[in-house]
Amino acid sequence: MKFCKKYQEYMQGQEKKLPVVGFKKLKKILKKCRRNYQPQQDLNGSLPIKTCPDHCPVCDGTFFPPLMNEMSEVVGCFNKRAQKLLKLHLASGFRKCIFWFKGILKGNHNSLIHEGKDLVTYALINSIAIRKILKKYDKIHYSKQGQLFKSKVQSMHMEILQSPWLCELMAFHINIRETKVKSSKAPAFFDGCSLTFKDGKPSLTCDFFDSIKVDIDLTCSICLETVFDPVSLTCCHIFCYICACSAASVTIVDGLKTANPKEKCPICREGRVYQGAVHLEELNILLGRSCQEYWEQRRQAERVERVKQIKEHWESQCRAFVGV
Repeated sequence: MKFCKKYQEYMQGQEKKLPVVGFKKLKKILKKCRRNYQPQQDLNGSLPIKTCPDHCPVCDGTFFPPLMNEMSEVVGCFNKRAQKLLKLHLASGFRKCIFWFKGILKGNHNSLIHEGKDLVTYALINSIAIRKILKKYDKIHYSKQGQLFKSKVQSMHMEILQSPWLCELMAFHINIRETKVKSSKAPAFFDGCSLTFKDGKPSLTCDFFDSIKVDIDLTCSICLETVFDPVSLTCCHIFCYICACSAASVTIVDGLKTANPKEKCPICREGRVYQGAVHLEELNILLGRSCQEYWEQRRQAERVERVKQIKEHWESQCRAFVGV
C-alpha cells in the first residue's frame, strides 16, 4: 500500500479530528508544477538542467506556506495532548480525584499507555509524511529552497521529533514498563525504547517504524554530568535546572521565567529560550531510578546550593526592605 493511502486511512480512522499534513493536496501541487515545468539547457546545449525558477509560484505561494501552517498545527496539537496526558500520569492522589470528578481522567494506566501509543504514532506518521513530501519536492526542484525551508523549520523548532514532549513520552513508557502495572499488550513501536549508558554517559534511544531513530543525549553540556532535574529549553537543548539558571544569570528562587530575553543557549547561542523551558519530570523520575547513587549525591549537593541561594535571596530582600 502506498504511503499516501495509508496516511489517509490512518487519519480517517482517528476518533478525534486532528490536524494533518495535506499530503495528497501537496502531491497534486507538485505534479502540476512538473507538468508546467520547462527544462532549460546547459551552456553546451546538450542536457537539460533542472532548476527551480527564482520566483517559482509553487515554492513561493502554493507549497511551502500551507505546509508550514500544517506542520505548526500538528506539532502544537501533539505538544498540547502530550502535556495533558503526562499531567494526568504525574498527578498526585488528591489531584487525580479532582480530575476524575471533572471527568478528565478516565480508565487506568492501560488507558494512559494506549493514549501515549496513539500520540507517538500520530507524531511519527506525520513526521514521515513531511519527510516524504519534501523528498518529492527535491526530485522536481533541484534548488536550494527545499534546504532553506528545512533550515527555517529547524530554527523555528517545528520538527516534531525534537519536541521535548516526545522525550517525555519515551521516559513515560519506560517508567510504566518498569512498574508493576500489568499491561495486556505492550505498544509494538516502543520495543526498542531504552535508557542506555555508553562510557558512563546516558542517552535515551528508540527505534521506531520506517527506519526512524531518536537518540537523545542526556549529558548536561555545562557541568558535563548526567542531567539532574532536567529542563529542555525552547531550542530543544537539555540541561540541569540549576545549570540552566546559572547560564541564564538567574537564581533558583527567581527561576528561568525571569531570565533576560537576551540570555542565550550555551550550545546554539539562540536567545529567548529560557522563559518557555519545559521541566522533564518523567525523565527526572527515570534517571532517578536508574542512577540512584549519583542521584542521591546530586540531591544533597543541590540541597546545599538551594539553601544558600534562598538565604542570600531573603537577606537581599530584607536589606532592600529596611533600605540598607
